[in-house]
Amino acid sequence: MSSVAVPFYQRRHKHFDQSYRNIQTRYVLEEYAARKAASRQAAYYESTGLGKTTCRLCARRARTLAHETMQESRKRTQEQKSHVSDEKRIRFASELSALEKEIHTARHRAREHLDRLAVQRMVEENMALERHIIEERISRAPEILVRLRSHTIWEKMSVSLCFTVQGFPTPVVQWYKNEELISPASDPTKYRIESKYGVHVLHINRADFDDSATYSAVATNIHGQASTNCAVIVRRFREEEEPHPAAIMPFHLPLSHDICFTHIDVQFLEKFGVTFATEGETLTLKCSMLITPELKRLRPRAEWYRDDVLLKDSKWTQLYFGEGQAALSFTHLNKDDEGLYTLRMVSRGGISECSAYLFVRDADALIAGAPGAPMDVKCHDANRDYVIVTWKPPNTTNESPVIGYFVDKCEVGLENWVQCNDAPVKVCKYPVTGLQEGRSYVFRVRAVNSAGISRPSRASEPVAALDPLDLERTQTIHVDEGRKIVIRKDDLEGDVQIPGPPTNVHASEISKTYVVLSWDPPVPRGREPLTYFIEKSMVGSGSWQRVNAQVAVKSPRYAVFDLAEGKPYVFRVLSANKNGISDPSEITEPIQPQDTIVLPSAPGQVVATRNTKTSVVVQWDKPKHEEDLYGYYIEYSVVGSNRWEPSNHKPIKYNRFVVHGLETGEQYVFRVKAVNALGLSENSQESEAVTVQAALTCPSYPHGITLLNCDGHSMTLGWKAPTYSGGSPILGYYIDKREANHQNWHEVNSSLITRTIYTV
Repeated sequence: MSSVAVPFYQRRHKHFDQSYRNIQTRYVLEEYAARKAASRQAAYYESTGLGKTTCRLCARRARTLAHETMQESRKRTQEQKSHVSDEKRIRFASELSALEKEIHTARHRAREHLDRLAVQRMVEENMALERHIIEERISRAPEILVRLRSHTIWEKMSVSLCFTVQGFPTPVVQWYKNEELISPASDPTKYRIESKYGVHVLHINRADFDDSATYSAVATNIHGQASTNCAVIVRRFREEEEPHPAAIMPFHLPLSHDICFTHIDVQFLEKFGVTFATEGETLTLKCSMLITPELKRLRPRAEWYRDDVLLKDSKWTQLYFGEGQAALSFTHLNKDDEGLYTLRMVSRGGISECSAYLFVRDADALIAGAPGAPMDVKCHDANRDYVIVTWKPPNTTNESPVIGYFVDKCEVGLENWVQCNDAPVKVCKYPVTGLQEGRSYVFRVRAVNSAGISRPSRASEPVAALDPLDLERTQTIHVDEGRKIVIRKDDLEGDVQIPGPPTNVHASEISKTYVVLSWDPPVPRGREPLTYFIEKSMVGSGSWQRVNAQVAVKSPRYAVFDLAEGKPYVFRVLSANKNGISDPSEITEPIQPQDTIVLPSAPGQVVATRNTKTSVVVQWDKPKHEEDLYGYYIEYSVVGSNRWEPSNHKPIKYNRFVVHGLETGEQYVFRVKAVNALGLSENSQESEAVTVQAALTCPSYPHGITLLNCDGHSMTLGWKAPTYSGGSPILGYYIDKREANHQNWHEVNSSLITRTIYTV
């Protein structure tokens, strides 16, 4: 019998499949298994002693007994295995049942949670709808229930101004002093503002004479605004008046008003000179002086001027005077700070002053070749949602010409600057629309040329988006001291339903890219807030197009853009309130968008003359067309270098200027450019070359002649040297004398006196 060898990969496993073997192979395996079982059984018999039995009957019984024993053993083993499998089956069934129960519970809880969320969402939606309906029902513009009341107080006393306003949504209240926004953060010890349950209070702590002003409060929400104002008068007490009751101050402080000295002499010991600085730096101009006599209660007044404009403490300038020194500090220099600075010491004896020029050059550009920043940004004609922003163009000596400007706005108290115009505007004037009524804004300007965008200019002064006519529509009648009656013209006009059409519609400003329309509000206008709609029509078209279809205008002026160049237009305006829209106003005369100003012509002949060893005086003839000029820019160049440098970085208004900071002995030529809102003119012709040297002129007169001693036969005199030496040292002095009752003068000395003291 042949046997088939099992492959090696199947001999390693006990559970290999035998279905592929043939019948012969299977028979061999069964025979092998039977023999092996018989050998095991024989071995068992031998181990139990059955093999030694000689009786076949006994041996058969023994085998039968052994066979039964083995079957019982196998049965017990099978029973045990079946018992274990039953336990496993029962345990598996119980676990499966518990898992099904948990899944059912989780599904039930999830369904309950989803039901609760759906109910909660439905309730919130219903509540939001009801809240919206209620808010729409109770929404209204601010209404002042209790107005501000005027006060008359003494110095150093505190006063509280309060009023009550209602409206929904809750109005935002802003306080103004003489139309300037009050910010408690700027002076927390002076002002404190409280708002609670519709009652708004402005506390003024320890008022002084400068707090005498008209105070107004403006309440604003999305439906409109309301304002109220009052007057605060701070009185200074005289000798016969007491600022406090006698019970509080039983004693009387003597106040001496009779000062024996009526003349105060101010002598400058150290003066500030011509200064050069760069944008962004800090700087202090100082002057030390000797004041005679020095009295605490009668001191001279220090006044600082820039180009004859009085300066005050501000965010950019800080003034100081005391201990024989006057100082003007700049926290962050800008080209707006450039100019001629003058310190005037005003006293009963007269005025003493000193002056010097401050030059502020451009800071390094953020992009190479970009122009300098514009300057002198100002706001004009502010209204509820509109303001005109103007500025002056920078000098571009070594940069490519400016092609336009970007105007940015920012709400006061925030740092989020928003660009107002999408494309650069070419004129130094731009009407900004879309302001939020009742809010305050600041503006800045950036110049653009082919290289890039300049640094931003210094921010303008804050301007409030309010209608200036609101205060004019309020009339105050003084009944007696401390009492007055405030009457609003709206109350006298009665109940006006639909307003009348606006009047006097005209173009207040015409440009190549826009037209600014202005008009007068309808009379009577009623108590309800007014809005306006503007319509335009191209001459000959016969159709009208609404300009502001999306946003209603609240101000009586509006800038209309997107006009076809060279085409004439006519305009009309409609007024509206919550009751309806008026009839159109009268149609304007045809208006054609065009620039009303042109670039100035170049200045005339330029003449340069010697002044000092580092400066030259430059004079020139004004241009033929000098309308709307901002001023002039002066430039200089070393002869032969062909490199021009700017002298001033802010336009000057006069046709004479002293150029400082030149090298002694060098030869220079000069040229001038005129500036207006459209930009810079062509360069003037160059001046004749001039060498920088001190010019010799006559000295100024000696001053301060004083009698030092008199013994009946002689008088000893003293005096002060001239303020200006004329470019050369003083050689000496001649003295003249005359009798008091005669008019003829006689020389005292025939030879020069070299000292400033002499005995006659």
